[in-house]
Amino acid sequence: MHSIRLADLAEHLGAEIHGDGDIVITGVASMTSAKKGQITFLSNSRYQEQLLTCEASAVVLSEENLPFCSHLTALVVKNPYLSYARMAQLLDTTPSPARDIAPTAVIAESATLGQNVSIGANAVIESGVVLGDNVVIGAGCFIGKNARIGSGTRLWANVTIYHEVVIGSGGLVQSGTVIGADGFGYANERGNWIKIPQLGTVRIGDNVEIGACTTIDRGALDDTIIGNGVIIDNQCQIAHNVIIGDNTAVAGGVIMAGSLTIGKYCQIGGASVINGHMEICDKAVVTGMGMVMRPITEPGIYSSGIPLQSNKEWRKTAALVLNINDMSKRLKAVERKVDGK
Repeated sequence: MHSIRLADLAEHLGAEIHGDGDIVITGVASMTSAKKGQITFLSNSRYQEQLLTCEASAVVLSEENLPFCSHLTALVVKNPYLSYARMAQLLDTTPSPARDIAPTAVIAESATLGQNVSIGANAVIESGVVLGDNVVIGAGCFIGKNARIGSGTRLWANVTIYHEVVIGSGGLVQSGTVIGADGFGYANERGNWIKIPQLGTVRIGDNVEIGACTTIDRGALDDTIIGNGVIIDNQCQIAHNVIIGDNTAVAGGVIMAGSLTIGKYCQIGGASVINGHMEICDKAVVTGMGMVMRPITEPGIYSSGIPLQSNKEWRKTAALVLNINDMSKRLKAVERKVDGK
C-alpha cells in the first residue's frame, strides 16, 4: 500500500483524529524531513519543539503532547512508537526478494513447492526440500536437501540454508546469512585436530527475523533451536546446540558459544560475548559489549566492560587493573595489622 486516507489509517491504529481525516498519506518520515503528504511521529517529549517547524501533513503523538501540535493534524495514540511501526508496515515500499519462479532457478524434481512460491534467479533448491505457501526465495539462495521452510517466510539474496534445516512460518532472513553450517567441533589427538561430524540440525520457530551475514551452526548431536518471535541482528555468531527462547532479541555482533541456553524475552546488547554450556534465565538484559562468563539466574539488567575514556584516563585505569592483585595483597596485610593478627 503506497497511500492511505488519514481516517482509514486512524482506524487501523486505533487512533483519535484531531483535524482533517480526508488527508491522503503517502509515506512516513522523521519530523525534521517530513513534507506534505507524509506522516511523522513524536515518541519522546524532548523533541516537542520540532513540531513547530514540522512540515508533515499529520503527526502521531500521545495525549500529553497534543497541546504542542496546533498547526498539524494529529492522531492521538497511547504508544506513538508502536503506532509508527504499524503504519510503517502499512506504507512499506520494500520490494519482494523475488517474484514468480525465475527461469534460471534450479529446482530438484523431488522438491515440494506450496502455492504462490517465488524463487529468484540462480537459486538452487535441492532434493526433498519443502517450501510452504507464499515462501519467497531470493536470487542466488541455496536450500539444501530435505530443508523445510514454512509459509510466508522470505529469504533475501544469497542466503544459504544447509540440509535438514527447519524454518517456521512468517520469518525473514536477510542476505548473506548461513543457517546450518557445521558447528566448531573437534577432538585433539597428540596435537592434531580430528573433526567431529555435526549430526544435528537447526530448528527455527515462527515469526523469526535474522539479520544479514549472521551464522547459526547446526548441532553436534542434538539441534540448535531458535524459538518463536526471536529477532537477531546482523553479523551474529550462534554456535552449535545453542537454544534461544521465544521473543528474545539479539543485537548486532553478538557471539554465543556452544550449548548455551538463553531464556524467553531476553535482550542481548550488541558486541556481547556469551560463554557456552550454561543458562541465562528468562527476561535477562545484557547491555552492549557484555562478557557473560557465568550463568544468569535472576531477571534484571547486567553489564560489564569499561566505558569509553580518553586515552590518558584509560592508561591509568589499565595500570590500576594490572596492579590489582598486588593492591589486594597489600590491603590484606594492612587488615591483618589492624586486626592484630
